Amino acid sequence: MPPRGVPELGNNAWDGGDWVSRSAVGVGLGMAAAGITAAAGLAADRLSRDRRTAVALDANLGERRFKETPDTELTVRATDGVELHVEIDEPREGSGAGRPTVLLSHGYCLNLTSWVFQRRALRAAGYRVVLWDQRGHGRSGMGEKESISIDQLGQDLYRVIEAVVPTGPIVLVGHSMGGMSMMALALEYEEFVRSRVVGAAFVATSPGDLSGVSYGFGPLGGKLIRRLTPLTSSLLAPRQKLVDTGLRQTRDLVDFVVNHLSFGSPVPLSVAQLATDMIFGTRMEVIAAFFPVFDEHDKRDALRAFDGVETLVISGTADRLTPPEHSESIVRFIPGAEHILVLDAGHLIMLEHPDVVNEHLLDLLVRAGRVHSGPAPRRVRQEVSDVAARRAARRARRRERRDATA
Repeated sequence: MPPRGVPELGNNAWDGGDWVSRSAVGVGLGMAAAGITAAAGLAADRLSRDRRTAVALDANLGERRFKETPDTELTVRATDGVELHVEIDEPREGSGAGRPTVLLSHGYCLNLTSWVFQRRALRAAGYRVVLWDQRGHGRSGMGEKESISIDQLGQDLYRVIEAVVPTGPIVLVGHSMGGMSMMALALEYEEFVRSRVVGAAFVATSPGDLSGVSYGFGPLGGKLIRRLTPLTSSLLAPRQKLVDTGLRQTRDLVDFVVNHLSFGSPVPLSVAQLATDMIFGTRMEVIAAFFPVFDEHDKRDALRAFDGVETLVISGTADRLTPPEHSESIVRFIPGAEHILVLDAGHLIMLEHPDVVNEHLLDLLVRAGRVHSGPAPRRVRQEVSDVAARRAARRARRRERRDATA
């Protein structure tokens, strides 16, 4: 009898019962179990240290959390009938007349909540802000599996603009997959971009060549992730309740993986948990449908539509999903773009370093509001550091050490 929880294999599974095969499989199972145990132990040890720092950093947020009440909520129907959830914040300071509307598009396995710090800053500065959940994410519908493509996301973005920003200047801001949606929009509606888009921000995104990304696990690890993710997510899609239960039971390991892929520096515990909740709140069928499209993504030709548009390209040095060379590729196609590289920042840079991102977005909006004549000036890459965040992390660690010795 096998141990409880281990399935019993039939005799034909051993191709004649060869003891060498049995031994090899036994060793393989043992190594796999040891590897999983070691990974879980590493995650628990790492998180036990990082959690104390994260809890201390949470105090710096005060009462600021992530729930926002928009001035307007509505549903926009995509070209194929899929319902897209849209929220609108009206400016808190002045009327916002004459200022561009800012439209924020989130990334893969996230939702519009990922922009919580930016929507607050933009609204307080007197801008009208539009946010939406991309298809399959947040409160939006998914549609047929065949509709899942970056090109369709560009169509969805255009429908949102038609519905809620039918006139006036626009500044488009996209994180990761949201930036790709902007590129798809520009490829299909180049004249619209040239006539109405006065500013664009590409946040931790890529114009293509994502098939070589290793996710910080080395070349072999990256290949393994790309091969297994579509397969496992497809197999698990009909078993969403089982997946949810498994995630709850292995929360430490899940948090460890999310932290590795999302952040490059310590973040408040509630921010880390928000990221985990968004990512694993995404249904497995959505993860399975979208994941393969990124290897096919190539929208470099679309970037020429932004030449002459005030453009910000911002990413982190520790981004494991869209490393800095992907931002550099965007800048090569948009010569006048401002390129900001944030030290020790990961993929979810707008949650990890919100003040830095907000500062550069507001600068972009000021530039976008000016009247330009002739081509935009060429700018050099700037490397910036979130000094305030580093100081907060050091204070949190000192507080943790004092508490430990008290």
